[in-house]
Amino acid sequence: MKTIVLALLLTLCAPWASAEYSRTYIESFALQTAPVNGLEMAYRIVGEGPDKPKVVIIMGLGGSNVVWGDTLVKGLVEGGYELLMFDNRDVGGSTRFDSWGQPTLWLQLIKQKLGLPVNAPYTLDDMAADTVALMDHLGYRDAHIIGTSMGGMIAQVVAAQYPQRTRSLVSIMSSTGARHLPWPTRRAEGNLRELAEGDAAAERDAMMRARGFYPESMPRQLMAIFKSGDRSKDVASIEASTLVLHGVDDTLVPPPHGVHTAELIQGSEFVLLEEMGHNMPENVLPELIARMRGHMDKVEASTAKAAGQ
Repeated sequence: MKTIVLALLLTLCAPWASAEYSRTYIESFALQTAPVNGLEMAYRIVGEGPDKPKVVIIMGLGGSNVVWGDTLVKGLVEGGYELLMFDNRDVGGSTRFDSWGQPTLWLQLIKQKLGLPVNAPYTLDDMAADTVALMDHLGYRDAHIIGTSMGGMIAQVVAAQYPQRTRSLVSIMSSTGARHLPWPTRRAEGNLRELAEGDAAAERDAMMRARGFYPESMPRQLMAIFKSGDRSKDVASIEASTLVLHGVDDTLVPPPHGVHTAELIQGSEFVLLEEMGHNMPENVLPELIARMRGHMDKVEASTAKAAGQ
């Protein structure tokens, strides 16, 4: 059981960890820190401009802000948006929870499957509160909220619990956490099972760290997801204009998770992307960027029209 869980954690970031990418552009913008929500949060602002609409992007499990890669970040900034990217609590330059220790994964997984409370140092609600507190610190009245995987879950919480701060929502390869949704396929479980121990594990760990992931934080963040449970009721309350993007080849968070998200949010748009799994491959990035920008541009145009501009 422990080996399977570790393999699943590795699977979460393996596609990104092994992909070729650049972060030179991202790292040309200073990584700053701010005291928010009782933590130190590390962040960057890219494409800064006082009159530009704001975008907040939230990374997934164990990933720091650089995991987004230059192509996606440049693509959003070139659309005329100011972009706030940051390290979630427990990764990168933000406050870490290493002193909390590591959960007993196999036990917590059994408890989660049985619907019992799991042990976690924080929840997705806490991570959403971090996001909004950082927006407060920077003077962001509202923003387009974009999140991928676990970051998509956090983005959904922001949109549900802080509607006045959410200009629009983009949920990428994410989930509502509903218990009826399918678990990772046997293919996803098996692909990296052998990488959970031995030399292969060390090689994978080094690759992940080089890519901007923090493997030691992943079990704790996974527990945050488990502890937050089924968020369907909250997701169904979202009123912000929403775009849901999912990969047809996602075996880790299968497409029904994205379908369910879109079904619950009234008026949302669901797009299933070919040649995309639980990652954002280079060949799919142009379409991803175009759809995100198109979604945000539409909201901006509608807002300007309503304001009589």
